[in-house]
Amino acid sequence: MENPENQVTPEVLCIGAHPDDIEIGMGGTAAVLAGQGWQVHMLHLTEAGLSSNGTPEQRKKECRASASLLGAAEPIFWAYPDRGLDEMKHAIIEKLTEWIRERKPVYVFAPASPDRHPDHEATGAIVREAFFNSGIRRYGTLPPFRPENLFYYQVNGTGSPVFTVDISETVSVKKAALSCYESQFTKGKGSVSTPLTESYIEDTLSGNRLIGREAGVESAEGFRSEKLLVHSFAERRQK
Repeated sequence: MENPENQVTPEVLCIGAHPDDIEIGMGGTAAVLAGQGWQVHMLHLTEAGLSSNGTPEQRKKECRASASLLGAAEPIFWAYPDRGLDEMKHAIIEKLTEWIRERKPVYVFAPASPDRHPDHEATGAIVREAFFNSGIRRYGTLPPFRPENLFYYQVNGTGSPVFTVDISETVSVKKAALSCYESQFTKGKGSVSTPLTESYIEDTLSGNRLIGREAGVESAEGFRSEKLLVHSFAERRQK
């Protein structure tokens, strides 16, 4: 992902259903992008109010600490109802379409499908529609603008990526960012056991190592692409 020369501070928009989704699926990539000079925005459609552990306020505090470690901008919370994204789908699509046109990100990231959590799948579907609508001239009120591409990251599992990002140099940052979510990944007093409290961070990083091994690097995150990607053999020949 090259930093476009025609933008002083190019932006990428990372969208998740809940605070911690982005860090799980693409925290290392977010840190890579921030280190390359991209302005990384993290938008969370819900505050995860139905989570077994923690409160929305705790989650937002943890998210802000995590975003700071990744080098991302102040995270954005839209506070739509947890497990209620399908019911609010059309309102979110309209709002997100206009927001994309305002911010003009070069790339957008969203959760991939299939995923065991319906909110992750709903978020990916919502983002896909907003991405498409943003380029329609007669949709909405702002002038059309469609980002260059929409990429999908995997929250649960490793999925079937079509390309990877080497996060070998930022995997420690990803681990630290995930560790900010103590309410989710640590079994504390008053909390209940969930799949997240049972070595979830290490399992996630193990998945990154597995993807990295397949890609020939130490650690990587996998992505799918809304648009076909073009590979240049000339670039490889010039190295």
